[in-house]
Amino acid sequence: MIFVTVGTHEQPFNRLVKKVDDLVAHGNIKEKVIIQTGFSTYNANHCEAHKMMSFDEMQQALKDARIVITHGGPSSFIEALQFGKVPIVVPRRQEYNEHVNDHQVDFTKLIEKRMNNIIPVYDIDQLSETIKNYEDIVKNKNTGESSNNREFNIRFEKIIDGLI
Repeated sequence: MIFVTVGTHEQPFNRLVKKVDDLVAHGNIKEKVIIQTGFSTYNANHCEAHKMMSFDEMQQALKDARIVITHGGPSSFIEALQFGKVPIVVPRRQEYNEHVNDHQVDFTKLIEKRMNNIIPVYDIDQLSETIKNYEDIVKNKNTGESSNNREFNIRFEKIIDGLI
């Protein structure tokens, strides 16, 4: 299952909702897609669409998803990361009236460079190819496997086991 969330910003993100719906309609995406559409005005006809979702519904969708696609809002992609997902991030753009400025583009570029734990898609026409190659792309991302926190926890657990 693919879960798409556009957040709760009051400007529509029709570009992403329509693109995903079109990919399903044309058979580029063959698995179930759930979209949290927020204030988008485009009606997805080929996906399970919800304007808003409860906290529990969002958490379940994030947990169940094979792929999470999100806008460039930090809360959305950080939530995906907390569930061990490497999110595909499509930042909202001012030129399409999706946000008041391009801070999502700037923030996405910063996180991509510093953390390498997201998959940015700046050109919406690259989304299909990104989904198709998702498993290979993830192999080159920091998924926490090389994280110092993970190594610390393993060593700490061994110390605790030794004391018990």
